[in-house]
Amino acid sequence: MFRIKNLFLLIAFGPGLAWAIDLQPNDIVAPAPNKNYLTLSYINSENTTQYRNGSAQPGNPVIATQSAILRGSRTFNIGELPAVSYLQLPYGAISPAGSFASAPGDTGIGDLSFATAIWPYANKSTRTYLGIAGYLIAPTGSYSSQRAFNLGENRFRTDLQIGFQAPITSNVDGMIAVDTMWFGGNSQCGAACGLSTNGALSQKPLTTTQLGPIYRINQIFTVGASYFYVAGGATSINNSYQNNVVNTQRFLLSGQAHTPIGRFSLQYGRDMEIKNGFVQTRVLAVRLAKEF
Repeated sequence: MFRIKNLFLLIAFGPGLAWAIDLQPNDIVAPAPNKNYLTLSYINSENTTQYRNGSAQPGNPVIATQSAILRGSRTFNIGELPAVSYLQLPYGAISPAGSFASAPGDTGIGDLSFATAIWPYANKSTRTYLGIAGYLIAPTGSYSSQRAFNLGENRFRTDLQIGFQAPITSNVDGMIAVDTMWFGGNSQCGAACGLSTNGALSQKPLTTTQLGPIYRINQIFTVGASYFYVAGGATSINNSYQNNVVNTQRFLLSGQAHTPIGRFSLQYGRDMEIKNGFVQTRVLAVRLAKEF
């Protein structure tokens, strides 16, 4: 039987969510001020084979996740600089199967996120933008130390991201973004850390680089492709180093449609190469953003 051991490398980043703060096409474009937006997202993902230091482990684990995410955003100016803030709350379900079929899943509220971004440089006429964003994720979600699979993490996380976008051709822009996530401690990491009683989990910072082209087909449709490289994030349990540095490459394809109803977005991606953790074989995200 494939044992549940040191699952936190996967579970630490939440159900159905990627390790980075993933950007959609033109997220780095500075918004107009004094606008309110409501965004509803559905994310479905699946993780399977576990890798340890580049080697696939025996067993056939399946970890399926689904989540609905509600986000409210407000744009404004700080001095003359464009800015935006949002609050985001997920509700989801995580369902283990295969070798993990005997493990209980979880359904409920996830961790609350707050973010603010500011644009030190934004030139609409040249389509050139430089943005900086900060994120705070609070441990408000469903969590039990007796479960290996939880919607919440029982710890705070912060993230700092910088992104740059500029034109390549008349209809194609290039974007690059780098973010680093820092993790608070979890003193009640039990089953997810492979422990029968509560233990202390700590984690090193995790850095993600994402880059790719954005192609504006016409006034309605935009598509994009992103390559991600994720590194760092090694964990320690009760001060014992787990030797599980994240070293993952993945891709994400995006499409957007601007309609009278709102902005529809569709994203699909998966891991291409992984060193430690459970390989993500699918992530599908559907979003509707509406100004109000």
